[in-house]
Amino acid sequence: MSREPEAVAGIEEERLKRAIGLAVEAQASAYARYSGFAMGAAVVGIDGRTTRGVLVENVSLGLSMCAERVALFSAVTEAIAPVVLALCAPRTGGQLTFPCGACLQVGLEVASAELLVVAVDPDGVHDWAPLVTLLTRAPKRHTPVTGRVAT
Repeated sequence: MSREPEAVAGIEEERLKRAIGLAVEAQASAYARYSGFAMGAAVVGIDGRTTRGVLVENVSLGLSMCAERVALFSAVTEAIAPVVLALCAPRTGGQLTFPCGACLQVGLEVASAELLVVAVDPDGVHDWAPLVTLLTRAPKRHTPVTGRVAT
């Protein structure tokens, strides 16, 4: 069930829409030749700059990289402080697909517990949650975005 973008405290509707649109666009470039599970992601930074990522699979599964981590690593490379992370992927079990634990942990490391995580399907249906609610028992750490300990 999609929530209205204006219900997102502290994030403008435009940032949310932009992240969703870029993630949907990125999905078309996914390298998913083994699973066929194309995933695209996008990050919107605190300053409005954006970057994208796609799933890159490899015959050696451990060498594959999720779209979300590619987008987050690109944000680090481009000195973008993420405030929104959107993932566009097929549904799993009829539900929107949210990032895996590894991707959420990277989000905590390079952004903060307040990172807005958006799951969107190829039709644009979406839902969101703050990272802290998806990774409730995450380690505490100092975050570069806010300069305080993530809770």
